[in-house]
Amino acid sequence: MNLYTNVRKNISKTYLLIIIFIIFFGIFGYILSYYFQNESFIYISLIYALISSFIGYWFSDKIVLSMSNAKLIKHDDNQELYHLVENLCIATGMPNPKIYLIEDESPNAFATGRNPKHAVICVTSGLLKILNRSELEGVIAHELSHIKNYDIFIASLVVVLATAITWLSQIVLRATSWNTNSRDDDQNSSFTIFYFFIIIGFAILSPIIASLIQLAVSRKREFLADSSAALITRYPEGLISALQKISNYTKPMAKINDYTRNLYIADPAKQKVTWFNKIWLTHPPIQERISALSQIDINKKIS
Repeated sequence: MNLYTNVRKNISKTYLLIIIFIIFFGIFGYILSYYFQNESFIYISLIYALISSFIGYWFSDKIVLSMSNAKLIKHDDNQELYHLVENLCIATGMPNPKIYLIEDESPNAFATGRNPKHAVICVTSGLLKILNRSELEGVIAHELSHIKNYDIFIASLVVVLATAITWLSQIVLRATSWNTNSRDDDQNSSFTIFYFFIIIGFAILSPIIASLIQLAVSRKREFLADSSAALITRYPEGLISALQKISNYTKPMAKINDYTRNLYIADPAKQKVTWFNKIWLTHPPIQERISALSQIDINKKIS
């Protein structure tokens, strides 16, 4: 799969995700309208889905940065970092992304935005402290790869849609509970109770499904971004050393949002890998990524 094929697939997946999201809420709204005996729930659900999709497409980067408490840094704030990013962008033929900083001792980084022209790279203060130049180049090249491959397009949208699903699920659970308590016994027919359990099932399973989508979107892309970063820098040892240092720092980030965890280069929660929780991890284990990087031959082209 070459770069352009990968970009087209990511863009197609994003639009497909939006369509599925709208259809999902249309069905959900239909079930709610029957249970509450009010057709307006269909329209409310569809409007909610459309607004969430619109916000996710145009403002996902701002929402993610706000969730992460990130601050914009200018050229004079860190000239070395700015020049490093600029040089890598020249090498890859990409426009310069905005650079943000999170004041946190835990080393980490992520990229967000809807396309390379509207992209952001965010690093923690801890990352800048512990990495040398070649290691930092590896991390920035990794994030630029996410931008160039349009991984950020779908990953950032998933953050917003997953948040929207969870919020609506919580509202529906409360409203359904209130409606059930307020009904007369004669109204609680077996058919209505059946719909009640369907609604509860939707509300409970929706956040879980959203989390699984986040996992599926994020984990596969990390290996590709790692290999792309090695080709950009021509020095995979830099990213290998950076990942090792990030892995060795065991203290999690101070502010962790479950919806943005999949965006980072490494799990900000520092969750330990076990056979039981491996399927739920937002990132592939660092050692697996290091092993894959160690096998890369930079003299061979990777399409």
